[in-house]
Amino acid sequence: MERETVSTTFPDGLREAVAADLASVDAELARRYPGDPGTRQPVHTVYVPADAFDAGTVASWGRRALETLDGCAPDAAALAGLLGLPDATAGPVYDRVRAKLAREPVEDLRVDFEDGYGLRPDAEEDADAARTARTLARAVADGTAPPFLGVRVKCLEAAVRDRGIRTLDVFLTTLMAHGGLPDGLTLTVPKVSHPRQVAAAARLLAAFETAHALPQGRLGFEIQIETTQAVLGPDGTATLARFLAASDGRATALHYGTFDYSAACAVAPALQAMDHPVADYAKAVMQAAAAGTGVRLSDGSTNVLPVGDPGQVRDAVRLHYRLVRRSLSRAYYQGWDMHPGHLPTRYAAVYAFYREGLGAAAGRLAAYLDRTGSGAVLDEPATARALAGHLLRGTDCGALDAGEVAAATGTDRAGLERLAGRA
Repeated sequence: MERETVSTTFPDGLREAVAADLASVDAELARRYPGDPGTRQPVHTVYVPADAFDAGTVASWGRRALETLDGCAPDAAALAGLLGLPDATAGPVYDRVRAKLAREPVEDLRVDFEDGYGLRPDAEEDADAARTARTLARAVADGTAPPFLGVRVKCLEAAVRDRGIRTLDVFLTTLMAHGGLPDGLTLTVPKVSHPRQVAAAARLLAAFETAHALPQGRLGFEIQIETTQAVLGPDGTATLARFLAASDGRATALHYGTFDYSAACAVAPALQAMDHPVADYAKAVMQAAAAGTGVRLSDGSTNVLPVGDPGQVRDAVRLHYRLVRRSLSRAYYQGWDMHPGHLPTRYAAVYAFYREGLGAAAGRLAAYLDRTGSGAVLDEPATARALAGHLLRGTDCGALDAGEVAAATGTDRAGLERLAGRA
């Protein structure tokens, strides 16, 4: 069959000229929006006041979490009734929750020198900074440390800036003296209000790296979004995008601070919660600013604890489960937990979310890969990327097994990572 001749209009060299004109744009977009880093994201962060943290903290949280689970849901049927789970979901979820609490109750631990610690004499805070760093170093060495761990120091506002910088210095220097910086080390900078505070944090970490001959960029940090100025600047611009630019590539996550941010918006204390409209607005802006950058997002916490009489415990458990499921449905795959009793519902919510979505997500991805159009939904490459990312997150957190995902989709983990665009 004779090939049809086609005609063109653009003059020779125009495409090359356009490419040259956009080369700097291509480079900037690649630098600012590298996509998903391709690493595991913890499903939660637990923060423990520095004075209360010791070598037994993580194991203690696991035991107390199991006690809460035993008290309100001693078996899968009880969990189904408590949380409204389908029977087919409750069994696998319950088994996985119990195993998780026994094996790895805390995924991400933050030793807290800020709100949970308060103002102390300098000598006391120095001693706690060194002691907690040594304790974490020993846990890393003996294999009992959570996969992610770190410290939250005081913010960079004038009143506590020097104390926060010194605590960070003592903590990191002590880690270096006791085995070096561990994998999974995470630093949290709270109450950030201005891009220059972000740049200052990056400057501090760069100086530490230089002093210890570490690779530049080895240390990153999370930015806690707890002030209105972090979301909307005085000139009307969205400050968060400027935060990320000011971090010089060191920003790893944006964490929403429920109670400081709500208070800044004059929300009545009884109404300060993760699902308040002011929280949804702030988190939507965070989401838009972080999209495509590789910077992860984390929701805040609830201060309603599963303690008291059995009725109070059940009500608090149901509330926490609902809030975590709500966050997950809004693409916030991590949050803060304030009490050991929050761990059972954290994992129950996460595991149920991914297990309940496995059939539909895997079926849609299999239809996309099959290219037959036989599925009930006609998905585009962007949605296929999201489906693959969803299944990878479910596998990473232990909700799904790699084998069952491969069987349901027809592709292995490497195939999912290619579809998801992971680096």
